[in-house]
Amino acid sequence: MARGGCGCLPLALGGLLLVAWFGQRVPIPPLQVETFDPRSPRRPLPQWSDEQFVIENRDQNPADSMGTAFAVDRDGAWLTAEHVTHGCSRVGLEEDGYARPVSRVIESGEADAALVRDGLPVDTALPLSSRVPPTGSTGYHMGFPAGAPTLVVSQLIGTANARRGRSAVTQPVLAWAETSRVPSGDGTLSGISGGPIFAEDGHVVGVNSASTDRRGRILTTAPDAMTRLTRASRAVDDRPVAYPFTGLADAQSRFATWLDHGVIRRIFCDVDQQR
Repeated sequence: MARGGCGCLPLALGGLLLVAWFGQRVPIPPLQVETFDPRSPRRPLPQWSDEQFVIENRDQNPADSMGTAFAVDRDGAWLTAEHVTHGCSRVGLEEDGYARPVSRVIESGEADAALVRDGLPVDTALPLSSRVPPTGSTGYHMGFPAGAPTLVVSQLIGTANARRGRSAVTQPVLAWAETSRVPSGDGTLSGISGGPIFAEDGHVVGVNSASTDRRGRILTTAPDAMTRLTRASRAVDDRPVAYPFTGLADAQSRFATWLDHGVIRRIFCDVDQQR
């Protein structure tokens, strides 16, 4: 992994599906966006390593987009990537071919993560961990590149720091090297952004954030930054049990089950171009 930077693209820039909004039938609640940031001049968060990534900044030209979200509490708390929800006029979770609008989002000020407080309730939530997996261990990324359900298998390179564009503010990330995909392919991972990355022990250890197709790298949020956000939201009470993955077939089977039960869904951003 090169020091000093690489061009990494946010993962939610494409694969937008045409869906109807419930707002065409019922009033859409105004979107309330809060920010949680535990950093301060007195207590800066520690730097993870001297490896650096530069993530291309797309905030200057926000556009409608699609990403991935996953349930972390059965009562309707969902995690996704902060760049999926940032700058949106409305945000919606897919339900039966419609985008079901949400009204409360908490964006992390320290990592590329956001929590939806009033999302769809589900029967199952995914278990989270704040611990970094061992270097070289296998990771399972789940989401919707180009709108299609895809499982990406990777190997953990290690901890790193990333910054957006020319910003001097860095965020801790985990860097992974892609090894395979199901179904197979080599297209952009755009759309998997916001989806979960699982460690081999069955815990979610981050949110898919950015990638570089040329080098086959995937960046995910730091696990402790993810769990700080869920604790601060006070919307996550569930403590699901994690079961270790026994291999690729097991990961495929669980992904299919979570899709069937709506635990992992597409999330949509609609941008008001008049703003």
